[in-house]
Amino acid sequence: MRLLFVTCSLPDGGAEKHTIALLNALAQRGHDCHALCVKPPRAGLESMVHATTPRSLEARSYLDWRAVARFAALLRQIRPQVIVAANAYALMYATLARARAGVACRIVVVWHSTELPGLKEVLQMVAYRPMFWAADCCIFLCHRQWRYWRQRGLLSRRNEVIYNGIDLEWYRDRSTPAQRQELRNRLGWQSTDYVIGMAALLRVEKNHLQLVEAVAKLRHLGIPARALLIGDGVMRPVIERRIQALQLSGIAIITGRQQDVRPWLAACNVATLCSLAEGFSLAALEAMAMSRPVVLSMAGGAAEMVEPGCNGLLFPLRDTPAYVERLAVLSDPEAARRMGNNARRVMEQRFSETVMVDHYERLLAEVCLGPAAARGALATER
Repeated sequence: MRLLFVTCSLPDGGAEKHTIALLNALAQRGHDCHALCVKPPRAGLESMVHATTPRSLEARSYLDWRAVARFAALLRQIRPQVIVAANAYALMYATLARARAGVACRIVVVWHSTELPGLKEVLQMVAYRPMFWAADCCIFLCHRQWRYWRQRGLLSRRNEVIYNGIDLEWYRDRSTPAQRQELRNRLGWQSTDYVIGMAALLRVEKNHLQLVEAVAKLRHLGIPARALLIGDGVMRPVIERRIQALQLSGIAIITGRQQDVRPWLAACNVATLCSLAEGFSLAALEAMAMSRPVVLSMAGGAAEMVEPGCNGLLFPLRDTPAYVERLAVLSDPEAARRMGNNARRVMEQRFSETVMVDHYERLLAEVCLGPAAARGALATER
């Protein structure tokens, strides 16, 4: 198959990481894959996309018609069978460019959002919705997300659920106790500290402030809790002010953006997300693959990846007392170790990158060829 993957910008958040992983994996299977981002990419993109040289439309505004024209010219040049758009913004550009180019190709949108964060996004969805209806397929990341949007009329000609998956060999904890302690020493932390890690961009919907509040409450209970906020973003000044107000300097630490989160996750006892909105969190999957139990808010597909008491714990959105109670349970090293081992097993059984790519490959082939022809073509390749 000839596939063109389109994102807003590369690399940035979970949707972009997912797109890159899928593109690289399908290219390894022999498909002709191309990468395109609407806005100018950050430095370092070329080292992440192994299969092709990424291109940018260099859009300078929300809807840049010159960028649409560049996209249309690229479609006439590449002639993809399927455009795979990550989220609604990329879908908008793909829809407009395909109409302008007059090229016969399918459009598949991978939809990573559940609740929309603000009024602007709600109003934008009014314009996006007809483009979803016209798309050949919409892929949702979990069943809860699919039910949520189906009730709100967000449908495509075909709708599927495919769980995210990650590279389980890459996300495997190979660190030694000495290496983990060396990183803690750099932070001024002890081996007996209870370190809670959160790997996420510092954005409003990720709700880092709730973790900071929870750490303060855990310490009041006599639990030596510390927070490792792995990432950076627009909310950093707000979070830093709250850390100072709660006298948690040196106890809650922001690492800044990290290319490789594995050493930081390895230094943690538990990983958490207290997000107000999620799809199917790659950060949670990465932590579980690293044999870390997770404490997640019940946003997006959290309940479809975590069996409470087995591989982690769940708590209601914004419920800080419940959040503190769940985190306190995992301050017991034996409970954390047991659930962390189970987390790795769950990943191996359900959420590997191989399983995810198998599902995407089969679906994209069906979109291109139809179900019967796709089965025959994939069987012949194998």
